[in-house]
Amino acid sequence: MSIKSEHVNENVRNNVRQGYADISRKGASCCGTVQTCCGSGSAEGVAKAVGYSKTELASLPEGANMGLSCGNPSAIARLKFGETVLDLGSGGL
Repeated sequence: MSIKSEHVNENVRNNVRQGYADISRKGASCCGTVQTCCGSGSAEGVAKAVGYSKTELASLPEGANMGLSCGNPSAIARLKFGETVLDLGSGGL
C-alpha cells in the first residue's frame, strides 16, 4: 500500500469515527433524530423493527442501543450450523 493510500484510509477511518461519535453525543441516528428514523419513535423501536427481540435488547449494556440498527442478519438469514457472519456494523446496536 502506498503512503498516499494509507493516508486516505486513515482519513476515512477518522471521519467514520467522528461521525459515530457525533451521533452518540447528540442522541441522533444516521437518518436524523431517533424520532424520525424509520418512523419508530425510539432506538428500541428501530432495533425491534429489524428483528432484535426484547430479550436481546435487555441483555445490552446501558447506552449500547443508539437507534442505528439497519439490519439483523442472524434473525433473517436462516443460518445453518458452521456458517459465518461478517458484521460490518458500527459496533453499536
